Amino acid sequence: MSRIIAFDYGTKRIGIAVTDPLQIIATGLDTVHPKDIIDYLKKYLLTEPAAAFVIGNPKQMDGSPSESAQHVKGFSTLLKKSFPEIPQHWVDERFTSKLAHEAIMQSGLKKQDRRNKERVDTIAATIILQYFMEEHRL
Repeated sequence: MSRIIAFDYGTKRIGIAVTDPLQIIATGLDTVHPKDIIDYLKKYLLTEPAAAFVIGNPKQMDGSPSESAQHVKGFSTLLKKSFPEIPQHWVDERFTSKLAHEAIMQSGLKKQDRRNKERVDTIAATIILQYFMEEHRL
């Protein structure tokens, strides 16, 4: 089977999470600068095929698109152009960063390690992927 790859898109960093090949467990993979994401994925997909991409959909509390929605749509378009054979799914990402911060706080990491924004982005991507898996009962 193939993995599912999830993204928490940001203009400075993209958090990436993946499932195992059996699509049972979601795990944080990496954090990549947006300008490097396509090259990163091309290399990754050479050895690990993907069944789907899951993209965090940024929304306001009232459900309307957030300010970053246009950037995420641009990212989605870039993924479609670069990997047209891989389907995309969107997941509401409201509260994922907050949940990621809470998970880090509860992890017992030292204060300096808790400030690592890359870790927050990777955990947020993992939460997005977990939401997707729960919605689709993977």
